[in-house]
Amino acid sequence: MRRATIATLLLAAQLAACATYPGDRPIVDNGPAQPPGSFVAIGQPVHVAPNIVLTPKAVYEDSRCPTGVQCVWSGRVVVTTRIDGPGWRETVNLVTGEQQRVRDHDFLLIEVLPAQKPQSGIAESEYRFSYRIDYRL
Repeated sequence: MRRATIATLLLAAQLAACATYPGDRPIVDNGPAQPPGSFVAIGQPVHVAPNIVLTPKAVYEDSRCPTGVQCVWSGRVVVTTRIDGPGWRETVNLVTGEQQRVRDHDFLLIEVLPAQKPQSGIAESEYRFSYRIDYRL
């Protein structure tokens, strides 16, 4: 009888763990995420909502017009970004100023620093990114 009770309790504990996994927290594997509104570097996660974390992975494109130069087109930055939510993960290319819909949310790459420099590139380690999420009901 005692053995059956212990076995039942162990089984209940295992089932409870399965029922709550992965929980309501996003998957984050690069250390603690920065608070919303923070500028982050490549590989540095940032919270955009209590249960959603974005991590810039790479600069896919930076065609911005350098400061002090007159251009026909202002250009854009495209950043490959991993989005972690409660129990899910997706990687997308986010473009400055353009909303990208992922899992009923609109994500936005708000700003990229530093500004493009004339006659020289920007090292990937110098980039900083700011993101936002817009909720749809």
